[in-house]
Amino acid sequence: MDNLLQVLGKGKTMRTSKMKNAVIFVCLVFVVVCCVSAQPAFAAKYRRISVADYVDKMKGGWIGQMAGVGWGGPTEFKWKGEIIPEDKIPQWKPEMINQFGQDDIYVEMTFLRSLELYGMDVSLRQAGIDFANSGYPLWHANNAGRSLLRSGIAPPDSGHPEFNKHADDIDYQIEADYAGLIAPGLPNVAIELGEKFGRLMNYGDGLYGGQFVGGMYAEAFFEDDIVKIVQAGLKCIPKASQYYECIADVLKWYQQNPDDWEKVWRLIEQKYQDNPDYRRASCDKGEFNIDAKINGAYIVMGLLYGKGDPDQTIIISTRCGQDSDCNPSNSGGVLFTTIGFEKLPDRFKSALNPEGKFSHTPYNFPMLIEVNKKLVRQAVERAGGRIEKSNGEEVFVIPVEKPKPSKLEQCWEPGPIADSRFTEQEMAQVTAVAGIDMAEAAKKFGGGWKIIQCGGDMNPGFYDEISGRKNVLMTHPLNQTVGCILSKKVKIPTANAALALTVGHHPEGDWVLIVKADGKELLKKTIGPESAKDLWTDIEVDLSQYAGREVKLELINQPSEWKFEAGYWAKIELVRR
Repeated sequence: MDNLLQVLGKGKTMRTSKMKNAVIFVCLVFVVVCCVSAQPAFAAKYRRISVADYVDKMKGGWIGQMAGVGWGGPTEFKWKGEIIPEDKIPQWKPEMINQFGQDDIYVEMTFLRSLELYGMDVSLRQAGIDFANSGYPLWHANNAGRSLLRSGIAPPDSGHPEFNKHADDIDYQIEADYAGLIAPGLPNVAIELGEKFGRLMNYGDGLYGGQFVGGMYAEAFFEDDIVKIVQAGLKCIPKASQYYECIADVLKWYQQNPDDWEKVWRLIEQKYQDNPDYRRASCDKGEFNIDAKINGAYIVMGLLYGKGDPDQTIIISTRCGQDSDCNPSNSGGVLFTTIGFEKLPDRFKSALNPEGKFSHTPYNFPMLIEVNKKLVRQAVERAGGRIEKSNGEEVFVIPVEKPKPSKLEQCWEPGPIADSRFTEQEMAQVTAVAGIDMAEAAKKFGGGWKIIQCGGDMNPGFYDEISGRKNVLMTHPLNQTVGCILSKKVKIPTANAALALTVGHHPEGDWVLIVKADGKELLKKTIGPESAKDLWTDIEVDLSQYAGREVKLELINQPSEWKFEAGYWAKIELVRR
């Protein structure tokens, strides 16, 4: 019995020992597996770039933009729906680098200025006020957005298709370079800046184009493989968008035709130029195509088929046609960022005028570089990064982050408006006048009428004769939603008072006449072929309810279908009935 107990005791001890060993082994395996699996995550948690290298690449990015727009400028929209012949591409001249009056460059300076003054957390509404007060010439979505802002429609509605009929256009795409150049390795900063500044004038694909470009720049500080840079940009926009589909198509077609860019150009043309399903929000349905996505495809064409060569990158983006100065500006900027300023060919740097001022901005080139250096530090630290010193030089330690694209939206099926309007206090900060100056035309027409919010389309002004009537004032709505207003304070006679009007329309268009007294609508009437069969009609508006009072009269040339919307005014008189 004692022997048996001893044996059993030994067995128990052995089992306990084995169990302990097994537990220890499992724990060791677990620890090893965890360490091994975690190693890549720890290794990829941060990316590092010296401040000096950042500055070199950032300067290269700005030079690339200026080179692209300067080289492609003479060809802009001269070839629509066709490849520009090789012999029509201008020869590069070093002095072409001095592009201080290009909207591809100066608009983003306004955004940088807002960030410089108010920091990376500048509000959307302040950004709108600053853009409203810009003084340079603009077109398409930029012009429509700024006009809306000046009229009191605050962002994001200034970029919403309900108000801005150019919301799918290229505008934010051409000026989004700044967003990536102050966000090295930080795609979510580029996305966020798009939500702040891109909303001033764009929506849907028009917004995504800028976020895509900003994402490519952000990656170009750490990557020189163009396919990977394009893929990084794609991660910054919704997969279900037509813009994503377009760029993904270009990547696919490039892989299938790596040496035949003209064949890929034709594929782009067939789908994104000729297919109406991809032109649903185009501001023009013909050969002219300023949609963001097709022009974004041309940016990528230059990057892919340029194969790292500065000249070929710019030339191919230019030869694709359409907006053939904006597109090479973007592709040149991204590529030149990968190269850096110091390694660029001297022909792109030698003639740069350091004292040249960018239009309506406080910046010359050295000042531009300094403001970028200031803002990038804010962007890095705000994103959870830091600045370290290594061997006597500063280094950005930048957290690796997964891009978080904006929500999916489409200009042809837009979501609800925000119903955003500037307050009186905010409008007091908007010092720029909405529309063109009509003071001289109003003076010639007579009657003491003040004209505001007059758009520049159709050459409004005073005319000696239009359609058989002499001494005619022509006005035009500010944009597709904001009418031109003629206003005046008048003393209404004591009895039987009326406002007598003779108004007309363009033979191919119509418009809506609205008459108000002290803000109350008295008349709303379409002036077109049905109401004015010989182009002109006489109208009387009863004002007897205001007898003996002084009132503010407003006559509004309101748009209808945005086709030849000019209002013709041959007579505006206060009469007794």
